[in-house]
Amino acid sequence: MTGSSRTPPTPRPTTTGNQTDTVQALDRGLRLLRLLARHEQGVLLTELAKELALAASTTHRLLATLQQAGFAELDEDTGFWRVGVETVPVGSAYLRGRDLVSLARPLMRQLTETSGETSNLAIRREVFAVYLSQVESNAMVRAFSRIGDRVPLTCSGVGLALLSRTPEAELNQLIAEAGLPVKTEKSIRSRAQLDTALGEARKRGFVIDDEAQVPGMRCVAAPFYDTWGEVAAAISISGPSSRLTPERLPELGRLVADTASRITERLGGKPVKETV
Repeated sequence: MTGSSRTPPTPRPTTTGNQTDTVQALDRGLRLLRLLARHEQGVLLTELAKELALAASTTHRLLATLQQAGFAELDEDTGFWRVGVETVPVGSAYLRGRDLVSLARPLMRQLTETSGETSNLAIRREVFAVYLSQVESNAMVRAFSRIGDRVPLTCSGVGLALLSRTPEAELNQLIAEAGLPVKTEKSIRSRAQLDTALGEARKRGFVIDDEAQVPGMRCVAAPFYDTWGEVAAAISISGPSSRLTPERLPELGRLVADTASRITERLGGKPVKETV
């Protein structure tokens, strides 16, 4: 029996093209998902297509795919598209994998290097601010707090930053439960003083603690936010009043507020802006 000497045909190189198409579709889908996330109240297909510079038919196919997988939802009555319920476990998985201290500490080191002062990270626990991390200044005279130290919310820079977005009813409950502890002669002693301090903090984006916690020490603090736009924690710099002079405080405040904003971004948070 004689075998055939004919050479088999070379397969057509379609894989690369398919991969390119797949990557392009994935890129468009991810861009679309991010765009949906920015329109919390919903958005029309035509607006999405315009912002993505895609044909309406292409945008609809992408939306339909996301909808089928649960990552997009359509309000049939209004025609508005929103992110779908399947985005929740994905986002939650990311948040569970984020350690707050590990995430913030590189920016705390930068803050200390730039300002020359000790930086601190604190969270709220009931009526106290609790220090979670600190990067010490190299200066001979410097601020120091032990990790785990608890300070009253109303007479500390980090505490006021943590309270800066607290609803009035919750503030009333806090004061009824803990009062207004006095640490120094400059501590807040009345509800009117507290309201003024919190109002200034919201407008400026940072808190100034002018020896309200420790005599001879000043602190500048700012909150950062989680994905729900709620205060997650506060960051601050602190040092002797001889170095944190009134002339330096606005500049240092902007530096701390900028650092807090960058931590919010790393956390996947939603910053809150004061409207005046």
